Amino acid sequence: MKELQYLNKYLHKYRGRLLLGLVTTVIAAIFKLAIPMKVGDSITIVEQKINGKITDIATVEKELLINIILLLGATLLAAIFTFVMRQTIIVVSRKVEFDLKNEVYQHYQKLSLGFYKQNRTGDLMNRISEDVGKVRMYIGPAIMYSTSTITLFVVVISYMFLSDPELTLYAIAPLPVLSIMIYRLSIAIHKRSTVVQEYLSKLTTFTQESFSGIGVIKAYGIEPSTTQEFESLSQASKEKNIDLTKVQALFFPLMMLLIGASNILVIYIGGSKFISGEIQDFGTIVSFLIYVNMLTWPVAIVGWVTSMIQQAEASQKRINEFLKTEPAIVNTSKTATPIKGSIAFKNVSFTYDDTNIQALKNISFTVQPGETIAILGNTGSGKSTILELIARLYDTAPQTLFIDNTPIKDLNLQSLRSSIGFVPQDAFLFSESISENIKFGKQDATDQQVIAAATLAAVHKNITGFTKGYQTILGERGITLSGGQKQRVSIARALIKDPAILLFDDCLSAVDTETEEEILSNLQRISQNKTTVIVSHRVSSAKNADKIIILEEGRVIQQGTHNDLLNTPGYYKELYLKQRTEKEI
Repeated sequence: MKELQYLNKYLHKYRGRLLLGLVTTVIAAIFKLAIPMKVGDSITIVEQKINGKITDIATVEKELLINIILLLGATLLAAIFTFVMRQTIIVVSRKVEFDLKNEVYQHYQKLSLGFYKQNRTGDLMNRISEDVGKVRMYIGPAIMYSTSTITLFVVVISYMFLSDPELTLYAIAPLPVLSIMIYRLSIAIHKRSTVVQEYLSKLTTFTQESFSGIGVIKAYGIEPSTTQEFESLSQASKEKNIDLTKVQALFFPLMMLLIGASNILVIYIGGSKFISGEIQDFGTIVSFLIYVNMLTWPVAIVGWVTSMIQQAEASQKRINEFLKTEPAIVNTSKTATPIKGSIAFKNVSFTYDDTNIQALKNISFTVQPGETIAILGNTGSGKSTILELIARLYDTAPQTLFIDNTPIKDLNLQSLRSSIGFVPQDAFLFSESISENIKFGKQDATDQQVIAAATLAAVHKNITGFTKGYQTILGERGITLSGGQKQRVSIARALIKDPAILLFDDCLSAVDTETEEEILSNLQRISQNKTTVIVSHRVSSAKNADKIIILEEGRVIQQGTHNDLLNTPGYYKELYLKQRTEKEI
């Protein structure tokens, strides 16, 4: 139960509604107890009429009619309070589920990129759906049935003791055995529930990755091997679920066996005492039998509740593992700060924690507002890392990276990122309309602003060529569009923000030279007061930049203007001559 203590804050939040639910649970249980009492009284009246103790038939009919009315009334009131009980406790469980899912999702948003590199999407999804669902069962049905069971046990056994202590002891004799068995089974259920949830995460992850990469699977013709791998994983998951079910399946037969033993004891001992005259009213035995059978479901539910609690604890433990993960990027300033756009790298070195690869080594350069800097270099030279550091997706050593002459860690994180238009190398689009994808950069943008941004990104003509134009719904990850169209929609999404800093990570690699020239010309026109950083493999994307730096294995090996670098032997000149030759061919 240690892991479930995390939920106490939610129980406190909804304590009023939860308390009302618990009170109605107790009241409903008390009204249910009136039913065996009145049945026993009715049997006793009939018995007394048969034995001649009551001779007036009208009296018998009157007493039976009163008992029937009381039975109907108790049943109706028990049903009403049971309804109220479910409308309070179950609703609370849904509210807690809502709050917990939001908390987990918001925490996911705060975690750094490194976290997502170390954890799979399927596992993240499973914890926010399946695991939270298991926890909801603890807050709702588990608490509700536990309260009802405890109330019934206390009140029923108390009444039974007042009626006949000796017969009560015989009736509840099997219960200690039941408690021991439940304790042992609970341990096994907890262990197996944890394994089942882990396998469910693996299955979800594999399925999610398979669907996302279905194009690659089909292109390589590996459907049979993928299917076989899925079947193998499903088989393992099935076996773990069967192992759990085998343990859970012991509960109900065990309950019924012990309740059956209680019934036999009540009938045998109660019958013997009635025959010997120790029990005067036969209705008492009937009441005892009904009470024992009333305890059948509560006793049986103990197993189900125990199973729910064990599964909830296993799930909450998995949720807590992520909730306890501290974000690597922390917003140290709560004051919004306007960003002008100057950038300064001062001997920046950076190593990725997950791979231990040193991406940057003593990088230094400055960019003033309104300037454009281009970064070129071979794959793995550290170009994308520079953009990620500017957007503060990762942190550098203190006093090495400055924005507007202020250490980047001292800036308000929201202000910084809202002032940046970032076009990543892998253009990611959502399964929404093209218009909504562009508005992602500015959610209150007008249709005219969307069209203007698309025009600047040289994608307006393509979009108007679609049947539904800007309302065309894209497939997952923008699969409806070509590679070049996805890149240009991503550029439009960045431009519509009108940010102080524009970061382009090789985002023109999939467009033709003519379209590239159009986009670069538009960028040059609108970026007069913006700081622009362009990462590229093409000289054509860099030639008009105010400053160009060349990276190799994380170090700056060349820097200057286009003309400066053309007059200097080295990487840039060789790349320029090579790409010019390819263009001529």
